[in-house]
Amino acid sequence: MKNKNRYWDCLDQAMEASHGGRTEEALAWLDEALIAQPEGAEAHNGRGEILWDEGRIDEALHEFERSAKADPKFVTGHLNRIELLVEDLGEFEQAVQQCDALLSGADELPRLDRGTEGEVHYLKAKAVFYLDDLDGALFLTRRALKTVGQTAVYRAFEGQILFELARFDDAKRALSVSVHMDPESGHALYHLGLVLERMDEAEEAARAFTNANALDPEQYPLPAEIDEVMFSKAASEALENLPRSIREFVSDVPVLIEDYPSDDLMAQENVSPQILGIYLGVPRTEAEVTEQSTHLTRVILFKKNLEKVCRDRDDLIEQIQITARHEIGHHLGLSEEDLERLGLA
Repeated sequence: MKNKNRYWDCLDQAMEASHGGRTEEALAWLDEALIAQPEGAEAHNGRGEILWDEGRIDEALHEFERSAKADPKFVTGHLNRIELLVEDLGEFEQAVQQCDALLSGADELPRLDRGTEGEVHYLKAKAVFYLDDLDGALFLTRRALKTVGQTAVYRAFEGQILFELARFDDAKRALSVSVHMDPESGHALYHLGLVLERMDEAEEAARAFTNANALDPEQYPLPAEIDEVMFSKAASEALENLPRSIREFVSDVPVLIEDYPSDDLMAQENVSPQILGIYLGVPRTEAEVTEQSTHLTRVILFKKNLEKVCRDRDDLIEQIQITARHEIGHHLGLSEEDLERLGLA
C-alpha cells in the first residue's frame, strides 16, 4: 500500500511539473513512480506523452507500448500509441490493426465507452484516409459522429474527406458546421477556404485562409502568389535547364497552366483537388513517338495549388520547377522511385 501511495503521489507531482513546463522534473517524478511500481501503465504513458512533445518519437512509442503491456485495459496508452503511429510514423496498416483490436471487445482489452469508441473510429478513419481509401475514411468518420454526436474535429475531418472526393457542396456544409462549433479551428477554417475557393467564392475563401493563418501561421501560411507571366517563365526555365540530350525528347510536350484540376480531370484520373501537376499522355518508353496521340500529350501545372504549398516567391519558383521536371520525368518513363532518387519527387 505504501508503494502504491508513493506511485500516485509521484504521478501527481509529475503532472504538476509537466503543466508548469518543467519537463525534466516531470520525467524525474515519473522515474520515481516507476521505482515504486515498475509496471505502472500511467507512468509509462506519461513518459510517452512528454517524450512525444519533445519529438523523441521512437522513445515515446516504446513507452506507449510498455504502458499497453503493463495494463492492457488502460485505454489512454492504446490511443496514444495509435495516434503516434498515424501522425508521426506513417504506420497506417499497423494503426488500423490496433483500432480493430480495440473495437473487437476482447476480454483482455478495455471496454470502450461511447466517447472512446468514437475516438477509435476517428483514428482508424485517419489511418484509412492516408491509405487512400477515402470512402472508407468517410464511412468511419460518420460512424464516429453517429457514436458521439456532433463533434467539431470529426466534422472538420468529414469536410476534408469530402473535399478530397470533390464533393464540394457537402464539404462546405460539414466544414461550416465545424467552424460554427469551433471558430478557432485552423484546420476547419483552412479546409473551408479550399472549398470556397473551388466554388468561386473568392472573398469568403480569402477570409477563411487569413483567419486560419492568424490562428497558426506556421501550419497555415498564406499563399505565395505570383503573376502568370512569372509562373510561366519559371516553368519554361525548368525545361530549358534540362540537359540537351533530354530536351530534344520533351520539346514537343506542352506545359499548360491551370488554377486547379477540373472536375472532369479529377474524375478521369482519380486525383486530389490539391494535386500540384500532372502528366497526361503515353510515356516514351511505352510507345513509339509515331504511335502516340501527340495532341493529348501534355503537362499541366496547377497554379493556385502550388502557391498554397510555398511560403515565399523563391520557394514557389523552385517548387514550380521541381513539379515541371517531375511530370516531364513521367513522359520519359521514370518511375516515382527514379524521380525521388533524382530529387524530383
